[in-house]
Amino acid sequence: MDFTYSPKSLDVQDRVRRFIDAHVAPRVRDWDEAVHHGRFPPPFMEDLKARAKAEGLWNLFLPGLRDDEPGTRLSNLDYAPVAEILGRIMWSSEVFNCNAPDTGNMELLHMFANPQQYDEWLRPLLEGKIRSAFVMTEPAVASSDATNIQTRIERVGDHYVINGRKWFITNASDPRCRISILMGVTNPEAETHRRQSMILIPMDTPGVTVVRNPPVMNHIAPEGHCEVLYENVKVPVANLLGSEGQGFEMAQARLGPGRIHHCMRSIGQCELALDLMMQRAQERRTFGRALAEHGTVMEWIALSRAEIEQARLLVLRTAWLMDAKGNKAARKDVSLIKVVVPRMQTTIANRAIQAFGAKGLTNDTPLANIWSWGRALQIVDGPDEVHLRTIARIEIKEQKARLGNRRLDDFSGLPTG
Repeated sequence: MDFTYSPKSLDVQDRVRRFIDAHVAPRVRDWDEAVHHGRFPPPFMEDLKARAKAEGLWNLFLPGLRDDEPGTRLSNLDYAPVAEILGRIMWSSEVFNCNAPDTGNMELLHMFANPQQYDEWLRPLLEGKIRSAFVMTEPAVASSDATNIQTRIERVGDHYVINGRKWFITNASDPRCRISILMGVTNPEAETHRRQSMILIPMDTPGVTVVRNPPVMNHIAPEGHCEVLYENVKVPVANLLGSEGQGFEMAQARLGPGRIHHCMRSIGQCELALDLMMQRAQERRTFGRALAEHGTVMEWIALSRAEIEQARLLVLRTAWLMDAKGNKAARKDVSLIKVVVPRMQTTIANRAIQAFGAKGLTNDTPLANIWSWGRALQIVDGPDEVHLRTIARIEIKEQKARLGNRRLDDFSGLPTG
């Protein structure tokens, strides 16, 4: 295993850091102010995107880009540290056209779109001209098991008719969101993992209703994590992505890289939380000493550093494995990082909040947001319990392949009885 970043990645990391320091970080308060007053997207966002694109810092995440497509073509391993840098300011990914769920949707369309779908939807996404939504989760069923999905996609002549209720649909409140990729059931009688399909639904299609944008951990995201109702929504057959029954397969192809992106951004947020905690610990005094001189706080700092380094190495190994052997080979590792990193994020953010005291509970620091997003990530893209189940099943399968018919008693010196 070699986790060495390529010269190209090191160059992009340096350029992204300098760009953020010069152009993004000075806008953090402006972004908060604009969103607080209902101006979303903030008026300066398109200028930042144009500047980043002009500097070649664009579509950093998609290694399979063609020569005629705008982007940087970093591997998963080379993009991982860049995503960590972007994670320190939660909205900065959009500046570089690297924001979820657009990244996953671009990957999906890049793999499965036909020429018409490519021209109409993928090209504008690659150019950063529109936003998109991925529509899978449903409020009425446990959608972490995709076989539970109830939304129907029924063919009627030259059209498909869609009926169902979805929620936690990121971007659905963004006025720039033009297209959604919906997963639903086309054939309920088919084999379990061949019942689902994906279809492209423009957001302005009659019958599509954004019902509400519910708060997430008491925070309302301006782009939305919305409940969306589909009532007799009619789209042409040509809007089907891939083929009927391919939905489950496509969902699995989409989720692997996206989970790495989430985890690396989370590590960036943990680094920020640790930086804030250390700064606070050196400046704040209690009982005649700086917080940093108290044993408990010193332990928080040391444990946080150890946990970040462990998590980063695990994510980098997963990225390396995906590059070397493909997404399927990294299935267990993707589940491992998806469990480890969000739990670490809430732990480190919680320590930092404690170090700040009452201030840590307010919006005067980003810590409450970092903590709440870490908690949300224990459900987003599959709850911890599903990933733990996946890890355990693969572990048992690998052990059986490794040991064959031998028992561990054979190695222990104990009677086999």
